[in-house]
Amino acid sequence: MVLLWLYTKNTFVNGLLSRIPEGILKSDSMIERYRHTQVGYLIIIVMAAVMVLIGVVLANAGINWTAVVVMVVIAVALVLFSSLTVIIQENKLEVRFGPGPIRKRFKLQDIESYQVVTNHWYYGWGIRLTPHGWLYNVSGFHAVEIKLRTGKKFRIGTDVPQELEEAIRQAINTR
Repeated sequence: MVLLWLYTKNTFVNGLLSRIPEGILKSDSMIERYRHTQVGYLIIIVMAAVMVLIGVVLANAGINWTAVVVMVVIAVALVLFSSLTVIIQENKLEVRFGPGPIRKRFKLQDIESYQVVTNHWYYGWGIRLTPHGWLYNVSGFHAVEIKLRTGKKFRIGTDVPQELEEAIRQAINTR
């Protein structure tokens, strides 16, 4: 049911956006070079299962406000961390979780290097501090590691690491 809701929501929003004239959505300085959204299906399934389990407990045991609060927190986390969108525009690379309130932006001019990497399973999903810098991930083990001119490193999880690496290369080389 959750997967159907996500599909319906994305189809509806994309249908509305396709009807808006090009110039209204993007100014010349914000040309989108790359966009990819990875859905964290396992995160969705696990969180939905936990919510159903809490719902069953609430139905059988009566209202427990602690369980209700936990259920609301899980629902919010489900919305915020169910997908990861990577966008490369004219001058920046942006990573967004879910609908976008949690995001990280990098200026393309600040990126010194980038490479495809594989994360260890225990690095987990979400936003994590790893021995290789900050990791932004919703599913899988593949990522593209970017190193900034300041020496800081970040890993961006993706299910298409070669495509993301190539998009970063092209965006940096055509600036």
